[in-house]
Amino acid sequence: MVTSREVPLGGPRAMTVRRTLPQRERSLVGAWCFVDHYGPEDVALSGGMDVPPHPHTGLQTVSWLFSGEVEHRDSGGVHALVRPGELNLMTAGSGVAHSEVSTPSTTVLHGVQLWVALPDAARHRPRGFDHHVPAPVAVDGGVVRVLLGTLAGATSPVPTHSPLLAAEIVLEPRATLALEVDPAYEHGLLVDVGPVGLEGTTLARSELGYVAPGAERLAVTNPTGAPARVLLLGGEPFTEPVLMWWNLVARTHEEIVALRADWEAGTERYGSVEGYAGTTQRLPAPALPGTRLKPRLAPPGPGDRSAWG
Repeated sequence: MVTSREVPLGGPRAMTVRRTLPQRERSLVGAWCFVDHYGPEDVALSGGMDVPPHPHTGLQTVSWLFSGEVEHRDSGGVHALVRPGELNLMTAGSGVAHSEVSTPSTTVLHGVQLWVALPDAARHRPRGFDHHVPAPVAVDGGVVRVLLGTLAGATSPVPTHSPLLAAEIVLEPRATLALEVDPAYEHGLLVDVGPVGLEGTTLARSELGYVAPGAERLAVTNPTGAPARVLLLGGEPFTEPVLMWWNLVARTHEEIVALRADWEAGTERYGSVEGYAGTTQRLPAPALPGTRLKPRLAPPGPGDRSAWG
């Protein structure tokens, strides 16, 4: 399993999130390269989410809320509200900037922010945005909502650039779900409300369980007397090098240097975000380290599908 670490979102005085990917022991699950889990958080005490305009390249962001509401603005001209049960997916491509702010009506903020590394064939594409409200699908022992890919007979209409799966699963008390999955995929199970068992291993809240490719079914168990909730992520192992630094995904050190310079210079690569009301109109890029940045790949998993990494 991969345990989470606490990280400030958007700066040292920002709200705290629990990050499971990337970690030293695992960088990727399929093309999923970043998993943040936050809340439930009383915004009257914490101040909520307020992330000024900042850049992204080479990735897609996936926003999914359990409670609260977040206002999204980006340099593609998109102004959208992220609400519980509604998928918002932003494609950075060769460059985008966006801001994220919890709305005044939000009392409790609770959700996840996920990143997908784009393959080389798609990472220079134009910026874009998709919105989808997945319908609940009743299964024996719970309810499934498919954000991306296919699960439990439901398929998301949102296109992906590599084989992917993302689904919210709510388990009934004492229930066990036997989920048919693609054996070519590796899978990660993030626990929101638990504990939850995956293939015989118990995962606590904000922990991420990993199952290597080869599984045709996954056994997910709720051992408690109350409903449990998880997010199932999957995808074919991503074989391209991935270099993640700050909010940028690239392939080489030289690319990161150039992408950072474009942001600091305010070039047209990222565009501008209109309507953000905060005092800081753009987050400055941190200084580059004194050593060369190197790409990372998910560690090769052993043949046993029950192996955890």
